[in-house]
Order: sequence, then C-alpha cells, then structure tokens
Amino acid sequence: MVEFKTIKAEDIKFGRNSFIEIARKVAVTETGENEFISISKGFFMPDTDEKRFRKSISLPNDEEVIVDIAKKLKAILD
Repeated sequence: MVEFKTIKAEDIKFGRNSFIEIARKVAVTETGENEFISISKGFFMPDTDEKRFRKSISLPNDEEVIVDIAKKLKAILD
C-alpha cells in the first residue's frame, strides 16, 4: 500500500475556477520512501473551495531536471 504525503504545495489560479497545483510530495511504502514533484491541473467545486483534480504529472525530485524544465518553459514564451 502506498501513502502519499504533501510536503509543500502552491496553486496557480486561472480562468473562472481552474488551478494548477505544483507540489513536493513523498510516496511512503513498506520498503521505503520516494520524493517527487507533482504538477496537477484541476478545478474548484462550485460554491466551495474544494479541489477536484483532472490530470497530473510526476517529475523526479532532481534539482538539475527541475531547473532545466523551468528554463525550457520560459524559453517557449520568448
């Protein structure tokens, strides 16, 4: 069984009720732990602040990889 724990999360709100969550998480199993970065897209339920998630991608918790992704995201805007 896997238990997921969120270490830190930040939301980027866009549109009327949509958001992107960028989070640092850890998956805990009987054999150990694996830390990773999660980028999830979702929306807020009408009339509440309850989050619903639609899609997610997990990235390795490797500073070099994360910095390279950030650079490439910025580069496609230029």
